[in-house]
Amino acid sequence: MSRKSKGINAERELIHLFWKFGWAAIRIAGSGSSRYPSPDILAGNNLKKIAIECKTTVDSRKYLTRKEVYELEEFSRLFGAEPWIAVKFSKFSWFFLSLDDLEERENSYLVSLETAKRRGLSFDDIVR
Repeated sequence: MSRKSKGINAERELIHLFWKFGWAAIRIAGSGSSRYPSPDILAGNNLKKIAIECKTTVDSRKYLTRKEVYELEEFSRLFGAEPWIAVKFSKFSWFFLSLDDLEERENSYLVSLETAKRRGLSFDDIVR
């Protein structure tokens, strides 16, 4: 299975979880390749709207480009949604991190498994 397919499947997994817990959610096909900023997923209920950039990895670290983070932040600001990074490390459930939880590097941002465990929220934390 290609990296792209794994990412799409992970996004679909999250979509199903949101709907299971009574939230509306959609996957934005082509996010990251549009000329306009767009997250991977939009989810919400009558109280909260969130924009999500999704990442999966078999490693204990996941890097995000500056462009990915900037575009999530920009879209969220314009749309009125909370920006979140959702990361699924192999053999772990989803972690949700705010943009403030990312470790800034010279040319990118880093989410480590250690940081995700320490600062990240679980899916249940997000939907409740």
